[in-house]
Amino acid sequence: MKNIVIVGAGTGGTLMANKLARKLNLSEWNIIVIDPSEHHYYQPGFLFLPFQYYNEQQVVSKTKSFLPRKVQYLQTEAERLDGENKKIILKSGEEISYDFCILATGTHPRPDQTPGLTGNLWRKNIFDFYTLEGALALQKFFSTWQGGKLVMAVAEVPIKCPIAPLEFVLLADDFFTRKGIRNKVEILYATPQTGVFTKPVATAMLSNLLKERNILVETEFYIEKIDNEKKSIVSYDGREISFDCFTVVPVNMGSEFIARSGIGDDMNYVPTNKYTLQSEKYPSVFVLGDAANLPASKAGSLIHFAAETLTANLLAVMKGGQPEMKFDGHVNCFLESGKKQATLIDFSYDTEPLPGQYPLPVIGPFQLLKLTRINHWGKLIFKWLYWNFIIRARPIPIPSRFSMKGKKLVK
Repeated sequence: MKNIVIVGAGTGGTLMANKLARKLNLSEWNIIVIDPSEHHYYQPGFLFLPFQYYNEQQVVSKTKSFLPRKVQYLQTEAERLDGENKKIILKSGEEISYDFCILATGTHPRPDQTPGLTGNLWRKNIFDFYTLEGALALQKFFSTWQGGKLVMAVAEVPIKCPIAPLEFVLLADDFFTRKGIRNKVEILYATPQTGVFTKPVATAMLSNLLKERNILVETEFYIEKIDNEKKSIVSYDGREISFDCFTVVPVNMGSEFIARSGIGDDMNYVPTNKYTLQSEKYPSVFVLGDAANLPASKAGSLIHFAAETLTANLLAVMKGGQPEMKFDGHVNCFLESGKKQATLIDFSYDTEPLPGQYPLPVIGPFQLLKLTRINHWGKLIFKWLYWNFIIRARPIPIPSRFSMKGKKLVK
């Protein structure tokens, strides 16, 4: 038997285990998935927990329930990859040999990287929402909070789901409006970037939206430290922002497994061919999703779209060929704005988000860079699609490759 080992059972690892279980002859190939967690999380749902859209049960399930029966699941921690000898060494010391390996180890919030972030106010007045524990703590805080200055800040980029901080401040505006205390809540969004998004057309639309909702913006704000005594965040250039409630996207870094394996960059992301999704160092290793250093958003949709390319190239290499299919960096994301509306962005390595219709020209039904009720329902339906189709690798009639059909160029 030949082994293909998948490290990580999140979105990418689970999706690939299901794809390969259908594509490979399992009398010849043994698929092994390694992950220490018994739980699988619908991470986009964490954003909605503080605002009581979802409860914990809706965003947590059992990892094993989404893996094919014939896939071997090792619920344990992988210590490191030995690429020269094609082995995964487990924390227990056991060695798992592979013929091919897929790294789907993700990216992770690292609040320890910012001085003062996990001080006395951590999860009392300072919160994260990229973890289940942080989102639930913030839900409890918001249920009784009577107002003050709410600051949402991004510590450093890149981060997973880069639109989530923007969604957070928009949902906060809606939440406190519905509670009748919006006039008692000042909302400020601080970002290290020069604008609220990375591309100009989307930045213009989103900046106007934040202005309409009376949400203040502080750009090029690089957090140096958190002053717990003064309840303030301090930037490297000396600017200081006070808060009553501080919500943060901490520094994101790749897995420590990648660092211990000696195959990552300074942020523990794996140098990866952006077209073939093959490790730059080891041809028998492929990388999917947030674990890779791709010049693209670290978003769930990228994993879904890139999995098609990875599967085709992996199968080609297994047969002695070359990885010929090229991933184009396709990403799309619904951005929930509250008030039962959302917008949609769709872009790639080479094309920024543009207005128009998606996925079909003229009829859509989803509108790009425009707030609509249909987009809102698309965002909510995505959770059902995730649990029932996406991670189970069931086909969805949306092309994985980026297309200009339905889009309008902006001069």
